[in-house]
Amino acid sequence: MRFRVTSSVSRLLAGLAFALLSGGATAQQAVDPTLFEVPAGQVAPTFLTVDIDQMFTQSQFGQRIGQSYTHGREELATENGRIAQALREEELALAAQRSEMDVAVFREEALAFDEKAQAIRRAQDAKERALEETLSLGRDQFLSATRPILGELMVERGAVAILDRRSVLLSLGSIDVTDAAIARIDATIGDGSQLTPDTTTEDIPEN
Repeated sequence: MRFRVTSSVSRLLAGLAFALLSGGATAQQAVDPTLFEVPAGQVAPTFLTVDIDQMFTQSQFGQRIGQSYTHGREELATENGRIAQALREEELALAAQRSEMDVAVFREEALAFDEKAQAIRRAQDAKERALEETLSLGRDQFLSATRPILGELMVERGAVAILDRRSVLLSLGSIDVTDAAIARIDATIGDGSQLTPDTTTEDIPEN
C-alpha cells in the first residue's frame, strides 16, 4: 500500500480545524493557531507534520546546498563589483577623450561601449539565474531523497500521511516529527554529496 498526501486530505484537515475554531466562536476571542500539547499516549495521531523549510535548512544535506549557494552568491557579487569598476573606468576614459574625437567617431565608440556593457549585464544575469536554479534543483533533490526516509518514519509511527506543517491550521504538537526527521535524514544520507539523480527517486516503503 502506498501512502500519498492528497488535496482532499488537506481539505479535510482544514475543515476539521475550521470546525474547532467555529465551535469556540461564543468566546469572542481569537484562537492562537499554535501547537497544542496533550499527555503522551492520550492521542494516537493518524497524521504527522514536518516543517519542510526547517528540515531542509537544518539537515546536513540542506546545509551543504545552502553553503554552496551562499559561496556562489559571494563570488558572483565580487565578480560583478570588479566588472562594474572596470566599466566605470572605461567610461571615464572614453568621456575624457570626447573633446579630442570627431563627433561621429565618439558616437560610434559610445554605442560600442553601451552594447558591450549590455552584453556583460545579460551574461551576469544569466549566471545569477543559473545560481538560483541550482538552489532550486538542490532542494528538489533533497525532497526526492528524503521521501522514502519520511515514508519509513510515517509507517513506524502508524500514520497514514505526513503534511507540511505550514498547511495545517491547527494541530497537536505531538504529531510534529521535524526533529526526528532531520536526525533520520542525517543518519541515512548525511550531506547527500554521494547521491546521484538515480538514487533520489525511490518509492515510499509499502506497509
